[in-house]
Amino acid sequence: MRRLPRSVVLAVAGCLAVSACGVTAQGRQETGVRNLTMVVGNSPGGGYDTMARQIADVLGKDDIAAGTRVVNEPGAGGTVALQQLVNDGGSRAKVMTTGVAVVGAVVTNNAPVSLADTTPIARVLEEPMIIAVAADSPYRTLDDLVEAWRADPRGITAAGGAIGGPDYQQVMLLAKAIGIDPTTVNFVTYDGGGELLPAILGGKVAFTASGYAEWADQIASGSIRVLAVSGEQRLSELDAPTLREQGVDLTYTNWRGFVAPPGISEDKRARLVELFDQLHRSPEWQRVLERNGQQDAFSAGPEFEEFLDRQQGLVKSILADAGLR
Repeated sequence: MRRLPRSVVLAVAGCLAVSACGVTAQGRQETGVRNLTMVVGNSPGGGYDTMARQIADVLGKDDIAAGTRVVNEPGAGGTVALQQLVNDGGSRAKVMTTGVAVVGAVVTNNAPVSLADTTPIARVLEEPMIIAVAADSPYRTLDDLVEAWRADPRGITAAGGAIGGPDYQQVMLLAKAIGIDPTTVNFVTYDGGGELLPAILGGKVAFTASGYAEWADQIASGSIRVLAVSGEQRLSELDAPTLREQGVDLTYTNWRGFVAPPGISEDKRARLVELFDQLHRSPEWQRVLERNGQQDAFSAGPEFEEFLDRQQGLVKSILADAGLR
């Protein structure tokens, strides 16, 4: 993972270069980024894809970057796209979505590349997970679920996205926090909420861990009920307590951000960081985050690089506890 030189960090804080010090009609510094490609390592409709398309929309509306396009390159939890990014020469403006799911996929797929082989750009958001059940579930509270799960760890079925992803990690961390051996957890994977919803409503699975945005419509309609939120604080959109409020000493948040091909110039990297800094300061982007039940978690430069280093070690530890090595 190439470190961001101090000169680049300073360039982002000020003007990138005298010749590039243009200002937009809204008073923003010109980033000089045009025709940016955002690569999503998953199929259309998922969390990364939705985020990328929402960002592309804000970048266009706010005149931050013209001509941004989203390209889906699904496969192996994002590691196919990651390999292609690492092999990219970096001649075009290109970034790839990343987050907890990609870090986990690198481990579970024994991928030959990792985020350490990329150029970190920025983290843009984080979101707490929810522990949710069907509206008619016998588990009316988190205590009800915990009691039943402890009594029969293998008999209670949890469900979510890919093995190694944030849903999976949340379930394994919750199991460990309440005294259940993560290797005994019965976790079933589903390809998106469209497949998982009938399983929850039909009683095939006991509960799911997910981001709020994925189930917002079902929560609003009353078909899905939230038992707990995994963040430090409650979500304003939900009448649901945190895990810690209910006696479970655990907080966990999913995060998402962007990396670029390795070996790009310092100037190009600084321009990309400036682009996401302007996104972070956009009122429209803040409204998008609020609607999604997500939180601004902008981070760039050495801070984001160190965060990525810690995340890779943390995720490996979580998956090792669950028997994935």
